[in-house]
Amino acid sequence: MENFRFIDLFAGIGGIRIPFEKLGGTCVYSSEWDKHAQKTYAHNFGETPDGDITEIDEIDVPDHDILLAGFPCQPFSIIGDKQGFADTRGTLFFDIARILNHKQPSAFLLENVKQLLTHDKRRTFAIIQESLSKLGYVTYHKVLNALDFGLPQKRERTFIVGFREPIAFDFPIGTGVYKSLSEILEHDNNIDPSLYASARIREARREKCKGEPFYPSIWHENKGGNISVLPYSCALRAGASYNYLLVNGVRRLSRREMLRLQGFPEDFKILGNFTQFRKQIGNSVAIPVVDAIARKMLAALHQRKPMLLRGEQLSLF
Repeated sequence: MENFRFIDLFAGIGGIRIPFEKLGGTCVYSSEWDKHAQKTYAHNFGETPDGDITEIDEIDVPDHDILLAGFPCQPFSIIGDKQGFADTRGTLFFDIARILNHKQPSAFLLENVKQLLTHDKRRTFAIIQESLSKLGYVTYHKVLNALDFGLPQKRERTFIVGFREPIAFDFPIGTGVYKSLSEILEHDNNIDPSLYASARIREARREKCKGEPFYPSIWHENKGGNISVLPYSCALRAGASYNYLLVNGVRRLSRREMLRLQGFPEDFKILGNFTQFRKQIGNSVAIPVVDAIARKMLAALHQRKPMLLRGEQLSLF
C-alpha cells in the first residue's frame, strides 16, 4: 500500500489526515462544512475542503483507496440529546455509505464517540453494521482510549475499520503509558492572562477539592459539580464550559496545550479566535491512536491474510 490515495470526510482540522499522510498516503479530496475549521485546514494543508457533504455528488468524489471519516458524534453522545438517526446529523452516516457504494475503496476508517456502540439499545450500531455489510464490506470495531497511546487525555472513541475483501485485521494494543503533563503544559509565564479563572471560581474549586491536590494536574468538574484532580486531562469537548478543565485548578488550557493533548505536531498552525479554535480541537481526534490504527490497516492490506470464519475462531480455544 505505497502511494495510496485517501479522502478525508468530516475533516475538521485534519487530525485523521495527518497520520495517513505521514505513512505515504495522498489526500485527493476533503470535505468539512464548518467555515472556521475550513480556514484552519487550508492554513495547514494548503487546500480548502469542500462544504456540506449532503450537497456533494458522489460522482464528483475522486477515486481513492481508503475513505476516512470522523462523522458527527453529537447524535450519539452523552452530551447530545441521543436522538441518533432521528437527528438529521445522524443520517450523515448515509452520505458516507453512498460514497462507499459508488467508489468502493479498498478500506475505510470511521470514528465516533464511545456511546455509538450502545445507543438506542445497540440498534443504531446494528443499522450501521448492516448498512456496511450490504455494501460488501467486512468490519471491525473497538473502543480505544488515548491514555493507552501516550497522550495524557482520557478520550475513549469508537473506531470502525472496514475492508472490501474479507481480510484479517487486529486493532492496535496501547502501552498504557502516557506522557506526563509536564511535557504538555506551557510555562505559566507564557499563558495569556485571560485564560486564568476568576478568584471566585478558583476558591470554589479548591473548596470542592477532596484531599490535597498535586501538581502538575488538571482539575475536572463533572456534570454533578464534583471536582477530580487528575494527572491527565479528561476528554477535550467542543461544547464544554470554559471552566470544565482547569490546569492546577487556576487556569484554562492554552490552544497549544490542547493541540498537544490531541497529539498534533508542534508546527501545526493556530488560526482564529480562542472560542472557535477550542471548538475545533475539541471536535478533533487523538492522532497517536489514529496513527496506530493506520499502521495496522496498511499492514492488513499489504498482507491480505484471510479473516477467520466463526467456526475457525471457536476452534482456536
